Amino acid sequence: MALRRVLGLGGALGRRSCCSKRPLPPDFVEALRAVVGGPNVSTAMAVCEQHGHDESMHACAPPDAVVWPQAVGQVQELAALCYRCRVPMVPFGTGTGLEGGVNAVQGGVCFDLSRMDAIAELSLEDFSVTVEPGVTRKALNSHLRGTGLWFPVDPGADASLCGMAATGASGTNAVRYGTMRPNVLNLRVVLPDGRLLHTAGPGRQARWAPEGLGCARWGGHVGAHSLPPCRKRAAGYDLTSLFVGSEGTLGFLTQATLRLHPLPEATATTTATFPSVRAAVSCTVQVLQAAVPVARIEFLDEVMVGACSRFSGLELPVAATLLLELHGSQHGLAEQQRQAEEIVRLNGGSSLAWAEEPEERGRLWAMRHSAWYAALALRPGCQGYSTDVCVPISRLPNVVVETKRDLQDSGLTGPMVGHVGDGNFHCLLIFNAQDPAEAQRVHAFAQRLGRRALAAGGTCTGEHGVGLGKRALLLEELGQEGLDTLRRIKAALDPHNLMNPGKVL
Repeated sequence: MALRRVLGLGGALGRRSCCSKRPLPPDFVEALRAVVGGPNVSTAMAVCEQHGHDESMHACAPPDAVVWPQAVGQVQELAALCYRCRVPMVPFGTGTGLEGGVNAVQGGVCFDLSRMDAIAELSLEDFSVTVEPGVTRKALNSHLRGTGLWFPVDPGADASLCGMAATGASGTNAVRYGTMRPNVLNLRVVLPDGRLLHTAGPGRQARWAPEGLGCARWGGHVGAHSLPPCRKRAAGYDLTSLFVGSEGTLGFLTQATLRLHPLPEATATTTATFPSVRAAVSCTVQVLQAAVPVARIEFLDEVMVGACSRFSGLELPVAATLLLELHGSQHGLAEQQRQAEEIVRLNGGSSLAWAEEPEERGRLWAMRHSAWYAALALRPGCQGYSTDVCVPISRLPNVVVETKRDLQDSGLTGPMVGHVGDGNFHCLLIFNAQDPAEAQRVHAFAQRLGRRALAAGGTCTGEHGVGLGKRALLLEELGQEGLDTLRRIKAALDPHNLMNPGKVL
């Protein structure tokens, strides 16, 4: 609780316990049951508490009720009911967020969308697929097996794809394939009052096909008759980008049309160790400047490498490390490997041994994806808080070195790991939540880091979102006029502030 008080969250979260600021209206729960059926509504304390938190350190803030809609029409009816009765609404996917995005700080109704799990359309020729919010990234890629396509955005957790769109997620592959923002082509959104919006137009969804044209005419298209999604457009404001990263504050993302990518012909992964943090990060910058088409380039400091090695059972040198992956043709991969090896050597890095078999590559990436739990294992019984700054690549070496020095001077346990090909890195701060002095040091460090990133031309959050914890830094990043513009957009779409209140703004 100490860190939450320091962050100013005690009043918002701690007092609520399991009670909303305003009780639900009489017979409201029965009205919910009338829409989705009794088994799909729960007010049980255990269920509400399960839906009142994510993977972050923010205190559990349970909703007053949880509903499980199974069709978009039900989401519309439920939203309209909540809107009429002025009851707050909170979307819930898999609960793997890191900024308290699902915490129901004003009570209300949690919409658990996990049972809407259809993969509605797959167009092989147009490299697109349409999914509902219950579909996770691993489930989609399993469905795509054998098609020669995949969805590469990989935040580590097996998150809901619509939830990933809502937070603007990215991950290890973003340096080559981009974040969620350029990989979302269209969204079907239920607005707070129950109206339905298609952000790239309703004609881009499974609604109709010209008379006489069936699925067979559309070649690689699997699913209902529809028009394929358009790859680019200049028609009006970009509504899709408005909702990507909106963190559930503007509406429910009930369907997403996603951009798919061809599977690479060949893949190779390696680790390289360096004499210092600066050498490792400088190597990253030079790899990108040399236009080596890396698919992933991840940084781990020596503390993180030691933790991951112990946690995963892999034996790695305890030193600043880069984990690189190359995608391409068999012929092209050899040239990429040669370029990467030369740049690593020029920065004092170790010689590289490339892993090309899926099992060996899988072990390396499993080690990287276990970083959060490996960090928590450094201090059993303690909590973790992940920072999420992102800076221009040219400023990355200095910012990382300054941050490393700040960590050491603060006496904090905070292994560093990051998607440095994008300039995005995390300090995984492991602390005793019952120690007010340590909690204060964590808060002060996180604020300094956020401002260091802003001073370098970066952002306070590269992929986790603002949620509950970064609202003050958002003002510093966007300025008062920028924040006021966001508030006006929010007021236009959600005039009663019912959609995930207390987040972002």
